[in-house]
Amino acid sequence: MRAWSVVAPGPVEQGGLRLLEKPVPEPGDDELLVRVRACGVCRTDLHVTEGDLPVRRAGVTPGHEVVGVVAGTGAEVDGFAVGDRVGVAWLRRTDGTCAYCARGAENLCPASRYTGWDADGGYAQYTTVPAAFTYRLPDALDDVAAAPLLCAGIIGHRALRRAALPPGGRLGLYGFGGSAHLCAQVALAEGARVHVLTRGAAARRLALDLGATSARDACATPPEPLDSAILFAPVGDLVPVALRALDRGGVLAIAGIHLSDTPPLHYETELFYEKQVRSVTCNTRADGREFLALAARHRVRATTHTYPLSEADRALRDLKAGRFDGAAVLVNDLS
Repeated sequence: MRAWSVVAPGPVEQGGLRLLEKPVPEPGDDELLVRVRACGVCRTDLHVTEGDLPVRRAGVTPGHEVVGVVAGTGAEVDGFAVGDRVGVAWLRRTDGTCAYCARGAENLCPASRYTGWDADGGYAQYTTVPAAFTYRLPDALDDVAAAPLLCAGIIGHRALRRAALPPGGRLGLYGFGGSAHLCAQVALAEGARVHVLTRGAAARRLALDLGATSARDACATPPEPLDSAILFAPVGDLVPVALRALDRGGVLAIAGIHLSDTPPLHYETELFYEKQVRSVTCNTRADGREFLALAARHRVRATTHTYPLSEADRALRDLKAGRFDGAAVLVNDLS
């Protein structure tokens, strides 16, 4: 099969992500073999490609927002058949026995493994996934529409819950890419006032089109104090900016897996009055199931821009440069 491989982590413009021939993977006893039909392009894929995240698997194939059909099953798999449409997400496997898994926090499992980082992902014709970590997808969503929900949507949902937004509250979103524009739709459907702070003019227009109360530059002050904020942009300099925008008792959730260094924080202006900073680490499968149900109920839809899978490197370059709003999705054109 043909698959993209991170052969030399570094700036995506330097060609370290290459399209190669790889063997079709063999599913393990508890795994599915999935023929990829579409795969969302996540900023984490860029971090893996550029080496912002340490190498876990040499020559890994990125991609963890995978929509495909079952092409084979391991000997121990029950409940899936060849031809079933499934979704593959970032969280690939946990040990199921540690203290974190036992208390329902499998996203914190020290033995957790991830699609497109520890194991080859969806920038390929085929991938594998443990059956227990596979999602069944709503029939109402086509492949391109479903792909961004599998990470951008799920992690945005967890970030929204971590931000502890009160009913009818005032939410600030810093950065407005694939995850934020899905999170905004859920927050709006639940009655929030949403203020978007982002550098891109196209992203600000999209925010207003979706129903945001305001959309301003990333470093601007929102028109009212915020009850909660979520930082989606991997820019540490925005942490004090967001904290200053919070009202008393406000919560800032940092949603990314990678963040540039933050500047010193000033206690009196940025942390006093019981403001809180929370990180977001992956998600649980329960988060994923809850979000997919909410997305169907509230008709959450990604704004998508499609690329052929054969041009995944171009999609990542465009993501890095901020050349599109919403989310990019690779459609499998490889044969």
